[in-house]
Amino acid sequence: MGGLILLVFGGELLVRGASTIAAWMRISPLIIGLTIVAFGTSAPELGVSVRAALVGSADVAVGNVVGSNIFNVLFILGVCAIMTPLIVASQLVRFDVPLMIGVSVLAWLLSIDGMISWMDGAILFAIVIFYVIVAIRFVRRENRMVQEEFAQEYAVANGQVSRTAVDWFTQLAFIVVSLVLLAIGSKWLVSGAVAIAMSLGVSELVIGMTIVAAGTSLPEVVTSVIASLRGERDIAVGNIVGSNIFNLSCVLGLSAMVAPQGILVSPAAVRFDMPVMIAVAAVCLPIFITGQRIARWEGILFLLYYVMYTVYLILLETQPTAAQHLLRTVLLVVVPITGLTIGASLIASFRQRQSMAS
Repeated sequence: MGGLILLVFGGELLVRGASTIAAWMRISPLIIGLTIVAFGTSAPELGVSVRAALVGSADVAVGNVVGSNIFNVLFILGVCAIMTPLIVASQLVRFDVPLMIGVSVLAWLLSIDGMISWMDGAILFAIVIFYVIVAIRFVRRENRMVQEEFAQEYAVANGQVSRTAVDWFTQLAFIVVSLVLLAIGSKWLVSGAVAIAMSLGVSELVIGMTIVAAGTSLPEVVTSVIASLRGERDIAVGNIVGSNIFNLSCVLGLSAMVAPQGILVSPAAVRFDMPVMIAVAAVCLPIFITGQRIARWEGILFLLYYVMYTVYLILLETQPTAAQHLLRTVLLVVVPITGLTIGASLIASFRQRQSMAS
């Protein structure tokens, strides 16, 4: 519990310090929302996975990333959409979500051989560099209205914030302290997670996919929920998409690069968990396209899927037969019904756009 508290607190300090400095340097608010805030809230995942890779707990490192990505979409977006329908910016549909899907598929392909090597990690890490470069290029084309909107959001518009040496030192101190807290917190959380897995006889992969993943995703929960409540619903969605891209490209990539011999990926993760992650990322595209919003019923659908996924993981460890029955029910009944429903929504949305155009 102590490690989890330090991770959340450290992540909050990192987001606050990085966001403020970025705004003072007149970095576009879109960068703050999609990259700096999203990457900052993923800092606990980075600390935990890198630490786990260094100590040889590969299942925790992989499970944390894959589990966090599934948790971010199904649980966080589900809860936020239930609270209030979420607006999806067209930029996310055109670029960020397809990139999230592409990186998810790439990570799975690189792990099929049971190993994410140093070279594989370098390929994934190069994607986050590409993502930031593209985001900066996009920012240069932003209009003034969008910049003023985000400046107001972070309360750091020109002339509203004093930028003395003390102010700069304070924000830099936030970042330094946050990194120390993340290092200590990640060490405690990984050690605790491995101890829990050993005491309960549960695999490290399941612990990483559930307890560790949900715990390190708490900053995303807080950020997206607050953004939804404040009416900044596009930030809530952008934070999740950006975090998922960062988790796969930077967290998993860097973890593979620092591990002495790369990261071993268990057959269970390759066969089931990573394909689930890809499916979760892929389903975002048609849902986001329908009216460019996430409706409440879609949020309920997301949340129900996460509950079924978690129950399946628990049953797989305790009652394998029941887990297989649940999996068959989902694949033969729930998934087809979901596909038909989303397809009907897409057709209705397309027809509505055609009627509006005519």
